[in-house]
Amino acid sequence: MGQISQLTERRQSVPVKIGKVIVGGRAPIVVQSMTNTDTADVASTTEQVAMLARAGSELVRITVDRDESAQAVPHIREALDKMGVDVPLVGDFHYNGHTLLTKYPACAEALAKYRINPGNVGFREKRDVQFSTMIEVALKYDRPVRIGVNWGSLDQDLLTHLMDENAALPNPREATDITREAMIQSALLSAERAEKLGLGADHIIISCKVSDVQDLISVYGELAGRCTYALHLGLTEAGMGSKGIVASTAGMAVLLQQGIGDTIRVSLTPEPGGDRSREVIVAQEMLQTMGLRSFVPLVTACPGCGRTTSTVFQELASKIQTHIREQMPHWAETYVGVEEMNVAVMGCIVNGPGESKHSDIGISLPGTGEEPAAPVFIDGQKAMTLRGPRIAEEFQQIVDQYVDKNYEKRVP
Repeated sequence: MGQISQLTERRQSVPVKIGKVIVGGRAPIVVQSMTNTDTADVASTTEQVAMLARAGSELVRITVDRDESAQAVPHIREALDKMGVDVPLVGDFHYNGHTLLTKYPACAEALAKYRINPGNVGFREKRDVQFSTMIEVALKYDRPVRIGVNWGSLDQDLLTHLMDENAALPNPREATDITREAMIQSALLSAERAEKLGLGADHIIISCKVSDVQDLISVYGELAGRCTYALHLGLTEAGMGSKGIVASTAGMAVLLQQGIGDTIRVSLTPEPGGDRSREVIVAQEMLQTMGLRSFVPLVTACPGCGRTTSTVFQELASKIQTHIREQMPHWAETYVGVEEMNVAVMGCIVNGPGESKHSDIGISLPGTGEEPAAPVFIDGQKAMTLRGPRIAEEFQQIVDQYVDKNYEKRVP
């Protein structure tokens, strides 16, 4: 059997400072997200930004598409600051960003970064002027930009030019290959243009977002070898539910394994009435299960089988996972390293004791027909046995006590 491949050394990119956050260089891979509220609605947008930040989003992008949304941005920033939420805000601009950034300087100043799409920043003779205007604003306020190319809004003039050149070749390449090349060239040419205007490489992040996993891997693999700019990874439209999670993980995990990627977003379509922060949790779990970062203690739980017809272990696993996520903001402020703790909730005696012993703290619940007792293992040793109707509550208390006893408290 072959050995499991190791993570490739991280691609060295130029670090970019966005407010308090560093993207690229040797900095940890940054998780970001985007609101789906009407930015002009200050209250709802502020609430969602705060929710995403508390879930762990280190950058939050908001749509700035018209006068009302641009006017709202400084009020959103002010409201977040009053709440103690200092997450950097990224302005997402299309078509009229040059107008909004110059017309509303308070908006330009309140944003920590601007996202520019080369495919719709301007058309034909207006393209260079309007792109230059946005870069000039970035220079004025010392703001970085993300040059974000999208498969669905690609620069058609560039694409047509490359297609015509390809058609004239003795052995033309596939149209898909040319479209990928057009995306890469659009990003790199725009970044080159920004540098000529005075914006340093330490103020530029690039993305080339597509909706197909293989296209994502191909485009970023090529892009990473042709520049040292920090790279933002993500599918343009990952999809809903398990499809979106699988597609995002399948594509980004391959690139991250190769050392490619400095910041990521999982663009999930929320379920009706669903929680927008789900995309943040998926991104965190992807990085943590790959061993790239630690965000919250991991809960290992068995999938269940005929030995575990009782739902007790499923309910306990859910309660413990929820409890840990709810406690994590307090733990992160109070204790050092608690995010690396491992907890096991197992459903029977087959793998339960073994998995529990391998975790920092674990519990093995009784399976079908087993003695109604739940041994608890702490640091590999059996510490006690729980019985009765309050096993979940008692185990939560044991987890809390373990954290308080085993993790160093931060100095105020």
